[in-house]
Amino acid sequence: MPRSPRSLGYPLMVMALILAAHMPAAASTAPPHRPSPPRPWVKLCLKLKTQPRHKRIRCSIPPKPRERRGASAERSALTPTINEISIPTSPATPVGIASGPDDNVWFTENAGNKIGKVTTAGVFTEYSLPTADSQPAHITAGPDGLLWFTEATGNRIGKITTSGTITEYTLPVSGSYPWSITSGPDGNLWFTEPDANKVAKITTSGTITEYTLPTSGAYPLFITAGPDGNLWFTEPLLGKVARITTGGTVTEFTAPSGAMPLGITTGADGNLWYGDGNGKVGSVTTTGTFTDYSLTDPNALPWGMTLGLDGNVRFAEQSAGKVASVTTTGTVSEYALPTSVAGPLQLTVASDDNLWVTEDYVDKLAVVTP
Repeated sequence: MPRSPRSLGYPLMVMALILAAHMPAAASTAPPHRPSPPRPWVKLCLKLKTQPRHKRIRCSIPPKPRERRGASAERSALTPTINEISIPTSPATPVGIASGPDDNVWFTENAGNKIGKVTTAGVFTEYSLPTADSQPAHITAGPDGLLWFTEATGNRIGKITTSGTITEYTLPVSGSYPWSITSGPDGNLWFTEPDANKVAKITTSGTITEYTLPTSGAYPLFITAGPDGNLWFTEPLLGKVARITTGGTVTEFTAPSGAMPLGITTGADGNLWYGDGNGKVGSVTTTGTFTDYSLTDPNALPWGMTLGLDGNVRFAEQSAGKVASVTTTGTVSEYALPTSVAGPLQLTVASDDNLWVTEDYVDKLAVVTP
């Protein structure tokens, strides 16, 4: 006589218990997924969006970025010429970029958890990080012939040889979210810890020293070597630009009202130049005198900055999808990237004398030829 569904219940339950008992232990002890904090450009963009002036600013990746209409004709008529090359990994989410001592271009893949290098002819090599889900952020050439980079969620500083060997150093304070990194005049690497409210340095052998900032909630973001032998960094949540000596003494300078200082670099005029989330670029002298210049789009979100070979400061307009330059007298020139809403973040001048740009939203690098 066929069994009823109820009579089958007990043997099926026993079978399920037996199978569960023989499941591999690793399956039941897998670590839970670690939620990631919002990336800095999203966090600061959303803060701007609460202001009426910036209510239309774009803070998220568009569903299908596409090439602008008439982009080919537009590019041929523009100076400079802009081309884009795709990164092999997708999603890669490229963020930081630097010119290496081997004449290659090195960049971070924030979502891909890799460090990439590309020749100026466009040949890619990628290196996976030892620590999973580390979200590598910024990268810079060190004084030791290596590339040094931050691991935002990995809470580490890493270095990589030009042949791809990676070493990582864990930070003393958990959850520091290391972001920007630069070579200092003292032969150390200096970096920011936005979520720990600290600026820190690391020797090339891996010894880390941290300095707590005098004002809480500063969210130190970008850092650069200044013309005065000090390090300079931005404090976007305070509206300040700050200086730190190699001995750790911090001085903060308040930017013009409403400013949100972002990327920073040393200009050809001996001043510090910074992007301002309030739709401007500005300069500050080493004694703290500010001058700012408005961009055509108040929602441009000028992010990464670097000094060009022509003596002008080059910068990326993350939300506007443009690369731009500003002269030391404040004349701004802007150029649309071929792909609409590409999400440009960081820039570097490479060994081919071109400007290379990470396009975070579309997993590409842009090459800007003067």
